[in-house]
Amino acid sequence: MRPPAPPTELVPSERAVVLLSCVLSALGSGLLVATHALWPDLRSRARRLLLFLSLADLLSAASYFYGVLQDFSGPSWDCVLQGALSTFANTSSFFWTVAIALYLYLSIVRATRGPRAGHLLWAFHVVSWGVPLAITVAAVSLKKIGYDASDVSVGWCWIDLEAEDRVLWMLLTGKLWELLAYVTLPVLYLLIRKHISRAHEALSEYRPILSETHRLQHHSSMADKKLVLIPLIFICLRIWSTVRFVLTLCGSPAVQTPVLVVLHGIGNTFQGGANCIMFVLCTRAVRTRLLSLCCCPAQPPAESPAGPPKGPTPSGMEDSQGPRWSPDELPHT
Repeated sequence: MRPPAPPTELVPSERAVVLLSCVLSALGSGLLVATHALWPDLRSRARRLLLFLSLADLLSAASYFYGVLQDFSGPSWDCVLQGALSTFANTSSFFWTVAIALYLYLSIVRATRGPRAGHLLWAFHVVSWGVPLAITVAAVSLKKIGYDASDVSVGWCWIDLEAEDRVLWMLLTGKLWELLAYVTLPVLYLLIRKHISRAHEALSEYRPILSETHRLQHHSSMADKKLVLIPLIFICLRIWSTVRFVLTLCGSPAVQTPVLVVLHGIGNTFQGGANCIMFVLCTRAVRTRLLSLCCCPAQPPAESPAGPPKGPTPSGMEDSQGPRWSPDELPHT
């Protein structure tokens, strides 16, 4: 392996952009947490998983903000602390992102409900918090977290580039799970989308009324768009850190390219903001309530924001309260 490239210098404009991304991500994660606290009827199992993802993204954005603000130029105690927090939060975010996709797949395609779904949630907690914590504690104990010259980061600290087994620890503390997510997320969401399309076709045979069929097609189209966008957005945000990771291992000076540095900084820090856009601003159920709360709090919405008035569930997300999943429920995820 070639020696690592010289330290990457961050100019003020690059730092400002990444710091803004951290702030927006923290605000987005906070808004997701706030919607969960404000409206109990939206606390379905899938949205509870989204809550834990938001908490991980919030911690990640805060730790990255401190790292970019400090722009570490060498090893220090706060460099190690910031690196440990961001490593734990970032890795946990990977696990929770995949956990949500896996839960939706098992609930929709495999029809996992009841006690089995509850046990599944406990398993997600053990894995998504426990594994990142164990990896982070091991990395700190073995003194693997430290100054990385901003070659595999954007001002913050991660794995010490002077460590002999730095590649192994870079994989364990993030890159391995990131690469697995690149493959797992598209596969799971494609399987879900395929299942929904088949269910929609079967349901359409029993819907002779044109207006009803049109409504189902409209909601199914919304669900399909979300299922495509979720893994696509994740990959578009994270791919730049993978590119700089490979360039660093190759010792390429291209790792210091300003555009690549900024894209890496935004991609690693904006996950919470992207989730907020997808699950709050682009979700009619939550968006309607927010608009009602901000603009006309005295007037309740004419229609239940969770779906049609005759629906059996208040949020359109709780798999244990309905006999089956339908395509028009997915936009509420």
